[in-house]
Amino acid sequence: MRFNPKARLDRSRVRDVGRSGGGGATGMRIPIPGGIGGKGGIGGLVLVIALVILAQCTGIDILGGGSGGGSASNAPKLLTYDACESGGDANDNRDCARVATENTLTGFWESQDIDGFRPVDGLYTFSGSVSTGCGNASSDVGPFYCPPDESIYLDTRFFDQVLEDQLGGPDGLFVEMYVLAHEYGHHISNVIGDMARVKSQQTGPESPGVRLELQADCFAGMWAKAAPTIEDDNGEVIISEITEQDLKLGLDAAAAVGDDYIQRKTQGQVQEEAWTHGSSAQRQYWFTVGYEADSMEDCATFDVDSVQVPR
Repeated sequence: MRFNPKARLDRSRVRDVGRSGGGGATGMRIPIPGGIGGKGGIGGLVLVIALVILAQCTGIDILGGGSGGGSASNAPKLLTYDACESGGDANDNRDCARVATENTLTGFWESQDIDGFRPVDGLYTFSGSVSTGCGNASSDVGPFYCPPDESIYLDTRFFDQVLEDQLGGPDGLFVEMYVLAHEYGHHISNVIGDMARVKSQQTGPESPGVRLELQADCFAGMWAKAAPTIEDDNGEVIISEITEQDLKLGLDAAAAVGDDYIQRKTQGQVQEEAWTHGSSAQRQYWFTVGYEADSMEDCATFDVDSVQVPR
């Protein structure tokens, strides 16, 4: 994955809110709720993120602190992204690559003529804990999108400590970009009203929560296909190249956060009825559907009879 050195970056929506307490020194391992197997580790991560989405659709605060806890948008902007001005900076600095990716995500979804579209309010990086429109969240939650403040939150240690070290997932720049595209996909689901269709705690491979996650993977695939064509305000493409190896990394990352893969890693068996995000195969399949899609209608996971991989 390479960025165009001539491209100019807009860092106005990407902010670092720094390091705070609440888990910063304890790593990112969380206990799995008893119904999902009861062993410690990252296996509960997908359930926690699913509950975050469900909570915002039902109005229940599960992060603690309440929605009155304050939004990270009120926090002072730190210096992490101040040097991110060009695609050349993105090639040299992973923080700046994050800015460039957000710019292409916003540019791509602006081009889709979505009724009522607005960019995410912010992409916030943090370490330890953060106050959001969904309440106070710690690193344990992993990357997530918060519907009330329409922002994405990311503890960048997730990729090394969780995805790579605990889950044995892939390492590479495009892995993070896939995750950002997935979370931005949740924003699109929110804008078009599909997120509001998740109204229960039902789990399983055909559940509304899984359909929401697979739609985000599908939207991530749509972005991946179009990303090298998205231009800055001066008409310069921002991403000059996404390779087949990059796409493979994205698919490998999708597999590493599949419910069945995580269940095997953490409890030694698969329980389909407990799935909240979809299997590895489902997640890879719907990313590919998005990559090959002609329109957003191809990602209408709530409107198809089944979201299982066709046999």
